[in-house]
Amino acid sequence: LVVSITGCGVAHAAVVEEAVVAGDVEAAPEVVELSDEVKPETVAEFNAQGKIAVIDVREDWEFAEGHIPGATLIPLGSLPDRVDEIPTDKPVVLVCRSGNRSGQAFRFLSGEGYDNISNMTGGMNAWSAAGLDVEE
Repeated sequence: LVVSITGCGVAHAAVVEEAVVAGDVEAAPEVVELSDEVKPETVAEFNAQGKIAVIDVREDWEFAEGHIPGATLIPLGSLPDRVDEIPTDKPVVLVCRSGNRSGQAFRFLSGEGYDNISNMTGGMNAWSAAGLDVEE
């Protein structure tokens, strides 16, 4: 079963489920595939379901003012030294204030061979404008 979630004419995620095991039909864990750029609403949905990891690349003080629930803080300047903290078992969404620093983080991690990463368009500015929950 393949389900595509779209918005504004662009596919934002695909959820794939496969049946398994010796004649019994059991659903395998869902695999979420995100495009390089994802909207805050898509991030909120998959984050609430625990299907993605969110890495916030802003500075400590920005993160303390409010962040996506459950996000992990790895400031952009620390990313090269903390690259081993980037999950590889699920998709990772990078976020900052406006999308600029997370775009830089995306390009860096792509260059390091990560292919399970996405940049949240508009950053926390877009998240807040959409009225989504913020954790302090």
